[in-house]
Amino acid sequence: MAQASNKYIAWKIILLSMGVGMVVMLGFAAYDWWMERRAHFVRYPEFGIDIPVNYTIHGIDVSKYQDVIDWESVRDMRVGNVQLGFAFIKATEGLGNEDALFQRNWKKSKHAGLVRGAYHFFLATKSGKAQAENFINSVELSPGDLPPVLDIEQTYGVPADKLRERARDWLLTIQEYYHVTPIVYTNVDFYRQFLKDDFDGFPLWVAHYLQKERPRTYREWTFWQHSELGRVNGIVTRVDFDVFNGDSVEFKKLLVN
Repeated sequence: MAQASNKYIAWKIILLSMGVGMVVMLGFAAYDWWMERRAHFVRYPEFGIDIPVNYTIHGIDVSKYQDVIDWESVRDMRVGNVQLGFAFIKATEGLGNEDALFQRNWKKSKHAGLVRGAYHFFLATKSGKAQAENFINSVELSPGDLPPVLDIEQTYGVPADKLRERARDWLLTIQEYYHVTPIVYTNVDFYRQFLKDDFDGFPLWVAHYLQKERPRTYREWTFWQHSELGRVNGIVTRVDFDVFNGDSVEFKKLLVN
């Protein structure tokens, strides 16, 4: 009996040691994982946010809510290796609305030497084709511009199938007119719940905040809006920050010819 008891205790000690060892190993692995993720986001006090430094092409997106922008100051702001190289600019919304500062931002950003892109805020309650015509009436693209963007974030109570139909009408009308594949902007949850596989053929600009390293989305993505709280010289308000998922060669291929 004593021998059996000793064997039982020995096995308990062995199993306990193995368990402790596994916990320690998992702890070190978790620590390495967390430190690696932290290492990819660096705090830039000048920009007021953490920035994912494992991407090399950074930009912002703006609308009238950023007020009058000094685009030369935006262009000239450089902190370490981070300098803003592109800007998405709100152009239109719905059927008849043009952003009050679009034309100024569109012209001044190009003069400052930033790569510019125009986006349309989509109203699911309205015709997709008619909204595309609104965008076309406001936006003249030039070589070197980014493709047009469909900003789709809300259903406004419209059934998902109708929303997808109208969004597709906008995208195809824009594609036919400008002869370039437009970009879809939305957040990770909206894409998963409402757009799904129907829009996987379009480049994705995805919003996902408080996420380190990359957005949590199941499909390939082209741009990532990683913060809405950035600070930039020449802009008096907070501003959204974005990165491009690729290098300068891939970025150039995306631009309008």
